[in-house]
Amino acid sequence: MEIEVVFGKVLKEFRKERKLSQEELAFICGLDRTYISLMERGKRKPTITTIFVLAAGLEILPSLLVSKTEQKCGL
Repeated sequence: MEIEVVFGKVLKEFRKERKLSQEELAFICGLDRTYISLMERGKRKPTITTIFVLAAGLEILPSLLVSKTEQKCGL
């Protein structure tokens, strides 16, 4: 599976754990809701800056998003 698809699944898991809608997460992060949706479906590749913004919005470390993605990719 491609990394952006796995990252999207990880992002969605963290978002749902925090009981946030895509719209709520987008608002917190200052991003567009459609961008969140595209990332969760693996249609967009986030930049390092976006990963940091998403992590702050989810109240987790950016490294947690990356390490969870690594684990699911088998890296």
